[in-house]
Amino acid sequence: MSAAESTLNARVPDTAAGRRFDQVLAELFPDYSRSRLSAWIKAGAATLDGAEVAPRHIVRGGEAIAVEVRLEREIGAEAEAIPLDIRYEDADVIVVNKPAGLVVHPGAGNAAGTLQNALLHHDPGLAGIPRGGLVHRLDKDTSGLMVVARTLRAHTSLVEQLSERDVHRQYLAVVYGRMVAGGTVAAPIGRHPHDRLKQAVREDGREAITHYRVRERFRALTLIECRLETGRTHQIRVHLAHARHPLVGDAQYGGGLRQPKGASAALAEALRGFRRQALHAERLEFAHPADGRTIAVEAEMPADMAALVEALRQDARENAG
Repeated sequence: MSAAESTLNARVPDTAAGRRFDQVLAELFPDYSRSRLSAWIKAGAATLDGAEVAPRHIVRGGEAIAVEVRLEREIGAEAEAIPLDIRYEDADVIVVNKPAGLVVHPGAGNAAGTLQNALLHHDPGLAGIPRGGLVHRLDKDTSGLMVVARTLRAHTSLVEQLSERDVHRQYLAVVYGRMVAGGTVAAPIGRHPHDRLKQAVREDGREAITHYRVRERFRALTLIECRLETGRTHQIRVHLAHARHPLVGDAQYGGGLRQPKGASAALAEALRGFRRQALHAERLEFAHPADGRTIAVEAEMPADMAALVEALRQDARENAG
């Protein structure tokens, strides 16, 4: 067990008499998850009147509580000096603009060279935060904003905000087909019945809701803005393919390259050369874990996606009228 980072002190309210110690702790220190508080009790890091007790111990009211906030190393990933595009940072959170092609977590086939490795180099203290502070993820080939928790309190707050759907996550996507208007796709998502690497719309899946609106129309494609109400794996990609507007460059769900009729040479080349899903997390908005103020961060479209959109604009101009 590592040394305490800090100590929290409180007294059991008289009104809590007859209740379990772990329940009282969860109410007194809501910045920490129930599971973590329970673990600290079991490890002797949370005491009543200086004595170690079990999580189920019944309190009588008035006892002194001391909780040693301990940060054990949660992950085995190693720090690596990988450049980071940080768009916001303070003592509690980091908002990073992830480039396309960068894997978020180490895993099979990606033991190193990930965003997590880069973050550990930037802040070694993240080794003591669950999942290195990462509270959500982006696919390898999706670019854009991610928020990272630097403290246990921030981690608990951000996980809760995501669970309560209080984090605003807005994406840009280039899709096939000329959309007329915005709308909502509300279709449950679960693992694909035949391909473990894919997700699919299925009746027994988990609730999934994606809102979208048209940002810019082209001759046979559309630039849209998507807002996630839920956060299922591959959600935007699965939902838009289900709506028959798959993302450009999405090899898993897109069904292959589609060249618009009469496409200019420049557009044809741009579409052939776009080898990732055309998806970018452009805006992230959440309540700051420490004081509740709104943190809103935006990241411009990356160069490859901006070039694709410009080729679509040029094609539209050439074929106008």
